[in-house]
Amino acid sequence: MKMSAADRKEFLTKTFSPNAYGFSYVRISIGCSDFSLSDYTCCDKEGIDNFALTDEENDLVIPILKEILAINPSLKIMGSPWTAPKWMQVDNLTDLNPYDSWTSGQLNPAYYSTYATYLVKCIQAYKAAGIDIYSVTPQNEPLNRGNSASMYMSWEEEREFIRTALGPLFVANGIKTKIYVFDHNYNYDNIASQMSYPTNIYADADAAQYIAGAAFHDYGGDRSELLNVHNANPDKELVFSETSIGTWNSGRDLTKRLLDDMRNVAIGTVNNYCRGAIVWNLMLDNDRSPYREGGCSTCYGAVDINNSDYKTITRNSHYYIIAHMASVVKPGAVRIASSGYTDSNIDYAAFENTDGTYAFVLANNNEKSKLITVTIGDKHFAYEAPGKSVVSFKWAK
Repeated sequence: MKMSAADRKEFLTKTFSPNAYGFSYVRISIGCSDFSLSDYTCCDKEGIDNFALTDEENDLVIPILKEILAINPSLKIMGSPWTAPKWMQVDNLTDLNPYDSWTSGQLNPAYYSTYATYLVKCIQAYKAAGIDIYSVTPQNEPLNRGNSASMYMSWEEEREFIRTALGPLFVANGIKTKIYVFDHNYNYDNIASQMSYPTNIYADADAAQYIAGAAFHDYGGDRSELLNVHNANPDKELVFSETSIGTWNSGRDLTKRLLDDMRNVAIGTVNNYCRGAIVWNLMLDNDRSPYREGGCSTCYGAVDINNSDYKTITRNSHYYIIAHMASVVKPGAVRIASSGYTDSNIDYAAFENTDGTYAFVLANNNEKSKLITVTIGDKHFAYEAPGKSVVSFKWAK
């Protein structure tokens, strides 16, 4: 919102227009995140009747979403809460003492229904503003007690919350928003009791009936866990919902990040059954702001904007990896089998779009160029992929 209207429209159009890069899925926080301007939820005064969207939603988030929707009306939006209102939380599930902190805490089971109402009210408030929330996760990083805004929620808690409160309330209110469980790391933060978090929840049929699938982050573990979860429950969806770049992983150095991010985030997740991949987050400034105390002060955005003019933009690896995929792989596409190239430094994925076109994305991590021949049926084409490059193709049948 600090950009000029013309510059902002130009950036958002190039990013989200189906005729440009065509980014099609975004994630927003329900209440604050570690990149918000303040610590808050949409109901900080006790009593669910006090629910209301705040200035951060009304003056910042919603206007940007409306600008994007005007460019791409098919945009999908995922909403994830970093925490429930503090008055709904306790220090632990045994003593149930009130917990007045933005960090850690657990949802008081006595407030399951109230918290479900909170999430429903949020979806309805966005709807009243003309914005549909396509999907939600009940809790961002439920095993992370240390984020600037956070709330611990074990798989047992999330199962009970969905089974007894959130799922039935969605049905009662005619809400079609998808529910994705977990929304955290491949390795379940190495907590023995929390391994296989999604599949444990799916085992309860009363909870599973309300759940579309699971969401994952990559701050711990390996993407092979996606395949494990898919194989255990192939009827449930997967989506990759968060990854970050920053000072710790040479986040602004394309020579170090681009191909690794293509392998692990863009191509690697969809090749393991993810229906989409989302990076966190779209834009920060050149001082890595804004961020909350205790949040990520070392993160870069997919793009960084210079805060001396709010015009000069640096595009980082996360912008390019989504652009390479989204520019040719369109919503509703189906990933199709591709094989025949065994070079371990070559990553690729193939798709069929709903309009009958094919898409193919390839990352060449070799120092030298590679002649790639793509064959489908009795047709083929060849392309020499430069060393250390990513190439995207789309063609009609």
